[in-house]
Order: sequence, then C-alpha cells, then structure tokens
Amino acid sequence: MAKKAKAKSKPKPAAMKKSAAKKPALVRAKANGNGLPKPSSKPFGKDGKALQGVRILDFTHVQSGPTCTQLLAYMGADVIKVERPGEGDITRGQLRDVKGADSLYFTMLNGNKRSITIDSKHKTGKQILDRLVKHCDVLVENFAPGALDRMGLTWEYIHKLNPRMIVASVKGFGPGPYEDCKVYENVAQCAGGSASTTGFREGPPLVTGAQIGDSGTGLHLAFGIVTALYQRIRTGRGQKVLCAMQDGVLNLARVKLRDQQRLAHGPLTEYRQYGEGIPFGKAVPRSGNDSGGGQPGWILKCKGWETDPDAYIYFITQAPVWEPICDLIGKPEWKTDPEYAKPPARLPRLGHIFATIEQWTMTKTKFEVMDICNEKDIPVGPILSMKEIAEEPSLRKTGTVVEVDHPVRGKYLTVGNPVKMSDSITEVTRSPLLGEHTEEILTKVLGYSAKEFAEIKMSGAITAAEKKKAAA
Repeated sequence: MAKKAKAKSKPKPAAMKKSAAKKPALVRAKANGNGLPKPSSKPFGKDGKALQGVRILDFTHVQSGPTCTQLLAYMGADVIKVERPGEGDITRGQLRDVKGADSLYFTMLNGNKRSITIDSKHKTGKQILDRLVKHCDVLVENFAPGALDRMGLTWEYIHKLNPRMIVASVKGFGPGPYEDCKVYENVAQCAGGSASTTGFREGPPLVTGAQIGDSGTGLHLAFGIVTALYQRIRTGRGQKVLCAMQDGVLNLARVKLRDQQRLAHGPLTEYRQYGEGIPFGKAVPRSGNDSGGGQPGWILKCKGWETDPDAYIYFITQAPVWEPICDLIGKPEWKTDPEYAKPPARLPRLGHIFATIEQWTMTKTKFEVMDICNEKDIPVGPILSMKEIAEEPSLRKTGTVVEVDHPVRGKYLTVGNPVKMSDSITEVTRSPLLGEHTEEILTKVLGYSAKEFAEIKMSGAITAAEKKKAAA
C-alpha cells in the first residue's frame, strides 16, 4: 500500500513544478531563496538587452518622442511605430536630401523600430489599435494636447483595456495657463530660460544648436518610462508619465536658476561683466562664453583662426593649475603677484588674463594646445566641427557615431546609443520603411491569421491606396 501511495503521489510534484514554471521570474526567484535572480552564467553582453521583452506602442513623430522611443529600442525594447497609411511621420519628407528616400531627419531618429500603418479612423483600424494596446507595455505620444483623447484613446479607456499600460507623453508645458499651447524646439528653449541666458551681454537672446527642448525632453521621458516599468514590478499597474518641454529645458539650465537666487546677495563675480565694472540687473544676464561655474573659462583663438571658423579652444583657468598656466604663457611673475596669485584677485582681470593666454594659444593649433595642456592637467577642449566629429575614429569605435546602410538612401551616419552598458550591448539598425512591418506585427504579434490579414488589407484599414479603391 505504501508503494501504491507513493506511486499515486508522483504526478503531484510534477504538477507543482509546471505551476511554478508559469510564475513570473521575480516570483520564482523569491521562492528560491534570497528574493534575487541567480547571476547569469552567460558572458557579459550575451544574455539579452536591458529592456528585452518590453513592447512599446509608439505614437510619436518629429523629434522629442522619437528620441525617447529610439533610446528604448537601443536598450532592447520592441518599438512598434504607428503611422498613417501613405503618409507616415511628417519628417520622412522634411529636409529631404535624397530624392525618393526618407530624410535624414527621420532615419536618424527612428532606427531599431518597426513600422505599421493604421488608419485610426477606420473601424478595423480602431480594432487593431485596441489589440495593440492589450499587447504592449508602454504607449508613447507627443501629439498636440487632446489629440489622443480625440482618437478615443483616453487614459480611462486605455487603462480599462490594459491596466498594466504606461502612457507616456511629451507636451510643451505642464498644467497651467499655457498647457494647451503647441511648442517646438526653439520655443521650449525660450520658455525654459535657456535663450535668455545664452549669447553675449550686448546682443539678443540666442537658442543653442543642441536640441535641448526636443531631444532633451525625450531623454527625460525615457528615464520616466523606465522608472514606471520598475514600479510596475511592485504595483502591477501602469501609470501616466508626463514630460513638459519647458520643464526639461529648465532642468538642463538649472545653474542659471541658481545664479538668479545668488543675485539677491550680490554680483556674480565669475561673470566677466563684474571685472568690467558693469552693474548687474534684476535677472541673470547673458554671459557669452563664461563658464558659469567656479572656474573661469573662455573660448580663445588658435593658430589658423583667420581662415578656419572652428580654430578655437575652450580654456579654463582652474585654480590648482594656475602656476603651470603662468609658466606656459610666459608670465611666471603672475604666480606671486598679489593682483593675479589668488582666484578672487583674478576675477576683476579675467578679460586681460584671457587676452594674454590667447596670445599663446594663437601660436598653436587647437590640438597642440590640448596635448600640451593635458600633460599639465589644464582643462581645455577643442571646438570640434561636425565634419571633425563625423570623421573622428574614436567615436566610430565606441559606437557614438554609427554608419548604417539603408535600402533606398544608401549609407548614412547616425548617433548611436549615448548610454553604454557592459551587459546590454547595443546594435544599431536602420529606420523602417513606411509600413514595412505591418504584416509581421499583425500576424506574429497580434495573432491575425493569413486570411484575416488579407481581409484587413482589402478593407483599407492599413493601406491608403487600397482604401481609395474601396471607396471608389
């Protein structure tokens, strides 16, 4: 009887094992002991990517949203970009440099993604969108305020379809008097405080060439999404994530908000205008090339500046290396001169000091200055043109600049993943053609049969040309 009882009990452990195998990895790990997964035995970089298994429903266009979703794609997420049949993302045709090919504006912001075309106003198209919501982890959008709601994809509707869905949005402004206003890159730079503090004191405000409004906000949103995904492990539910472009710019310009508060206690002594005896106003002024930190800096001419617009170097007179600087520029007496020896004494004389240093830098190329100064730990940085950056071998080697082959436009350069991880290796792939992965996503992700796909195609829900024929 004991043997029979033992024999009858054999299937029970097997059933238990089968049940345990269905549990999430985190639950299985907790059952095993300390609550943490066992360290992988695979080599670093060979055990998948950081966001592998995460699926993104990408409703973004132009720059801020696509920057965010491309970063997530670099990290291994499956990004499904939803586009209008026959049209797609407006940047496919903007600033086009190769006839008949997607523009660099589009290709450089949409690598590592899949494209599906859907008419969101079509009955079948709406059904496909609902199905995508159920199959994805994150919905990312940067439409004008209210556009997603007008599509019927309100937060309440999405959350009902998929309680685990994270809805992430880029908007121009946060809640307040301007939240319904449309915002573009330079508008964000102006509204976020960057433009008012950029440029020279006697000139107008300037926007920066760095896309801190669009791409900067995309970076912030990607961080918010990853944070929400992590919280979802604990709570089991999704949430809304919002990044306003004004907020993103202000975050990147926070040192100027710092200076605004310092003004209440006296002049900003590290600004050149202090040394020139020009009084400060009520707001942080434009400071030209002042470093904006505790170590004064300025852009100086180098050898060849007369014909090369980029023959310049940024030079910082860091206090610990003041003596080597004096020796380099032929002013050893400044090391002990009370008007130059200490940082506070130098502040009113920054204009003269940098003019003197420039007499030395003008005898060297920017790279010679860099080599000489680096040996003495003097912080300097050459002004690199985009041509020099595009051709820099070290940037190609690290994957910061990547050459990608496109089936229509041929080879082009793009910016690779700016975040380098030792156990999540990034492979940069080209941007998708319009609707290139529609059939693949419908059949392999959403589970439509070949017959159903053919019917959807004929209905006009995914193909603009077919829609016109059906209407006729």
